[in-house]
Parts: sequence; C-alpha cells; structure tokens
Amino acid sequence: MPSSSTPISTTVSKLLDLAVVPGFSKIGFLIRKKLGGWSEISDFDLTGKTVVITGPTSGLGAEVARLLAPTGAKLILVGRNPQKLAAMIAEIGPKCVAGKPKSVIAEMGDLAAVRRACKDIRKLTSHIDVLVHNAGALLNSREVSPEGIEQTIASHVVGPYLMTSLLLSELRGGRVVTVSSGGMYTKGIPDLRHGASLEMSADKYNGSQQYAIAKRVQVTLNEMWAERVLETEFVATHPGWADTPGVQESIPGFRRVTAPILRSAREGADTIAWLATVDALPGASGTFWCDRETWPIHKSSGTKKNDTPEVRRLLWELLEQYCRV
Repeated sequence: MPSSSTPISTTVSKLLDLAVVPGFSKIGFLIRKKLGGWSEISDFDLTGKTVVITGPTSGLGAEVARLLAPTGAKLILVGRNPQKLAAMIAEIGPKCVAGKPKSVIAEMGDLAAVRRACKDIRKLTSHIDVLVHNAGALLNSREVSPEGIEQTIASHVVGPYLMTSLLLSELRGGRVVTVSSGGMYTKGIPDLRHGASLEMSADKYNGSQQYAIAKRVQVTLNEMWAERVLETEFVATHPGWADTPGVQESIPGFRRVTAPILRSAREGADTIAWLATVDALPGASGTFWCDRETWPIHKSSGTKKNDTPEVRRLLWELLEQYCRV
C-alpha cells in the first residue's frame, strides 16, 4: 500500500529538499521514513509476479534483490559476471519464496549482449511485472562499448533503452523502474539542435560530468516513455547519497568528506524496491521519485534550457539510431 503523508511530513520533506545536503543524506532518509510511517518492503506480497533486475550483484542492485527475495516475487537477475551472479543467487536463494532466482548474462553497454539477454528473458517468462534498470558505473577514464559508444552512455542510456524497446510486449501492464542519481540535477540535456553530443570527447572527458549527463537523459527518457507507451508504467528514482562500492571506488574524495552522513546501500535501495512492490503507484507514470515521494526533475533554470520538445525529439531519434530500431 502507498505510504501515507501528512501536512507536517510534506512540509518537512520540502524543507529537506531545499537543504540539499541533509535531504540527500541519511538524515533525510530517516526523517522521511519516520514521518511517513513507511511499510517494510517485506510486508508486500509479490506472489506470482516477475521482477527483472539489472546490475544485481553489488551496491544498490544487490540490496534491491535482497529486499525483494522474501516478497514472493520471481527474480531474474541480469549481470555481466557469472560468478558474481551465482554468488548472489546462492545468498538470497534460500530466502526467495518463489524459488531460486534465474540468471541472465549481459553487459548492458554491449548492445549485442542486450539483444541476447532479451531472448533469454523471454525463454524464462512471458510477462514481466517490473523491470529495474540499475546497471552502470561512474568511470574516471573514457571507455567505449563494442559499438563504439562512450561506455557510460552505452550502459546507462542506450542499453536500457534497447532492452525496454525489445521487452515492451512482456512489460504490458507492468512497470519500468530506472535508477538515476541526484547528480543529474547538475546537468541539462546537451543541445542536440546545434550539434552537441551525449558523449564527452576524450580531450574534455570528465567521468562525473558524463555520469550526470547520462542520469539526466535517463529521467528525460522516463517521461518520454510514459508519454509514448500507455500500457506500461514508467518511473525513475534517485537513491540519495548512498555508501556503495561504486561511490567508494569512483569518487573516494566525496566519500571521505560525506562518510558520516551517507546512507547505507540498503537505505539507498529502499525506494527502488518500494517502486517495484507497491501495487497502485501513488503518482503518474513518468514521475521521478526519492524517499517514496515524487520530486521535480529540475531544480534550476539552467538545466531546463535545452529541455525542449525539439531536443526531446532529437534525443529519441538518436537513441533509435544507436539501437537501429
């Protein structure tokens, strides 16, 4: 059931939003949880439902898998490392009411692998109730996918777009949950009208900025999917500042400064899991969520500048070209 909210909890939450640091931190999570009277994820019953999770072997994805294990959901875990997938299945399998999770091997930035993964998923199920797009990392040096696409854009944007496109029939009546990041508030969509690219060039590459661009594109596409596909619900979410292996490895300086107030990976995964479990979405398709509440996708006028119908059209056409769909 949806979490309840009161005028007091709503007001406090808005104040936390304005004060970014406490709002994104463990402080914001704990205050909103207490004031909202949240149900535990284990209280939800997903018996008979199928949930596909990408990037489920560490960090947020692993915590989402752990949270969903006792709900009765049939889990399909999509990851690139067979050994890590096997280890995760061995860990959560005994807790899975619906039986041992199934695994599918794929690197989400490799489009050929994504196509194979979709075929493998179809062999395992004819219907997907929830698809969680979680896979991806923040890279400090520029890498490219097998198709020659900058790796962050490939794994966070192009691969998920392709997987969603190929699984739309199975997702009819279901929900797609995209894991974005608060970092997207620092970047707008590149101005595709005047030759800008989603992919940063090698000479100007900055991993954090490229990651923020990818996360911005994710929430924009989330709205666009909702407008174009009415038979499926689309939501995006950001986990706040969570202490995950990705943060520890990719931005250690940030972690050193913020360590005392970082959320745990479990706390960061809560809203992702909640969006996968709540039956009636307490908000419209296409919305952006944090701490079980809808948030705006822009916090400054600067990021709105290029968010125009024309740029969105060009963005969709670009994704079609990347995927050749």
